[in-house]
Order: sequence, then C-alpha cells, then structure tokens
Amino acid sequence: MHETGHSFYKYSMLSKSQISFIKSLHQKKYRKENGIFIIEGIKSIAEFIQSSYQIHSIYYLAQYQPLLPALPANIKLFEVNNAELDKISTLQTPQGILALVNIPKNPVLDVKQLQNTFSLVLDDIQDPGNLGTIIRTADWFGIKQIICSNHTVEVYNPKTVQATMGSLSRVNIFYQDLAPLLSETKVPVFGAVFNGKSMYELDWGKEGLVILGNEGQGISPEIIELITDPVTIPRIGGAESLNVAVCAAILCADISRNFQK
Repeated sequence: MHETGHSFYKYSMLSKSQISFIKSLHQKKYRKENGIFIIEGIKSIAEFIQSSYQIHSIYYLAQYQPLLPALPANIKLFEVNNAELDKISTLQTPQGILALVNIPKNPVLDVKQLQNTFSLVLDDIQDPGNLGTIIRTADWFGIKQIICSNHTVEVYNPKTVQATMGSLSRVNIFYQDLAPLLSETKVPVFGAVFNGKSMYELDWGKEGLVILGNEGQGISPEIIELITDPVTIPRIGGAESLNVAVCAAILCADISRNFQK
C-alpha cells in the first residue's frame, strides 16, 4: 500500500559520500556490488513506484515534489539543487528527478512459462540503446518476457534503462545460457535470419521463442542449429541490414497481427 503522508526531507547539500556513491552506480561493477541501479525522469520513476521493484531513494529538484505519486514511507527523499543533480545524473541534460532502485534477485525461468505465449530471445545484443528499445517494444506488444544470453549487455545499464521509458517495470528479463534452454523447450524456436521463410508466409501459431542476434555477427552458429523455424523480413530496397531493435518491432507486429486474426 502507498502512504500519502510521506514527510519530505529538505537537504541544503548532499554529502560528498552520497554523491560519490550515486556516481559509482554509473558503473556496472558497483551496480552489481551494491544491488542498486539508477532511473531518471518523472514518468519512468512513477511507473517503477507502481511496480514490484523496490525504490531505495529519490533525488529531486523542488518543482518536482508535487509531481511525485503517493509513496511508501520507507523511500528516502532528498531535495537537491541543479549543481548536485548534474553531478549524480547519468544524462547530459538531467530530467529534474533521479531514483535509486534495488536490483531484484536474478529470476529463474521455468520452461512452463514459455508455453502458450511468445518470448524474445537475445543472443549477445551489445548496444544498451537497442536492448532498451527492444524491452519497450515488447511491452507495447504485450510480450512479458525476454531471455538474454549471458553476454548480452546488462539491463541495468543507465542507457538501457532510459531507453525502456519505464517499460522495464513490466517486462521480465532473464539472463542464462541459451543453448540448454533452446534444446529442452517444446515450443517452436523462430530465428531472425537472412535466408529464412518470409514472415508473410509463416504461420506463427500461438507460442514460440523469437531469437534476435548480435548487431554485427547475427545469431551465433551454436544457436542457429537450434532454430526450428528460420524467419526473414523480406527486403525490397537496397539496405544491407536492419537494426536489431527495428527487426524486433517488425516481428512483434507480425506476431501480434497473427494473434488478432
């Protein structure tokens, strides 16, 4: 339950140790060590407050206080000035409010969760913006889970979190070795490749895993062998390739259209 009677603390200055702690969370090593990541912007913060994620603390410019939704009493609140926000923000142009959020325990995927639904599988995606956009796209199309290879970029990278625009609060992200999972699953394994069946001729059915490969290398050879249904987005023009996040959006749209027939 959210309490409305939260007392707002007003600090004239953040301590050096607070600033240094928050700045350390810009790096993966310290996010992992402390189990905390950063989100920025009132819209994203509001969505995380309404989710199952635990907010650790919020740092805001005075004008953002009235925009905050009702908060649980255990969230620490700090009013900051522009200079302090500039120091702790991961953005070139800070958005007036920043929150620290506890990283949940690594969820374990039950293969039963793959039945009667579609999930995206990411094989070594490296660009944090791409990962964030894919999460946001999955959320738009109602895809609830994304399974990442162990070498896919970290989901709590600030650029990834920013690119999800709050959608990370609604999509479950799993990291694991893909080969064993793909070997034991009973649902179809679709893979986005150049020489697959045209998505316009494909029967997606009602369930499946949809694999998207690394930006430069595509899907790795050991994973390609485990694809049961290779699929391609037919090329009409002259572009050599498609951005992986755009590819994800096109395939999700086609799956969604198939569902609505």
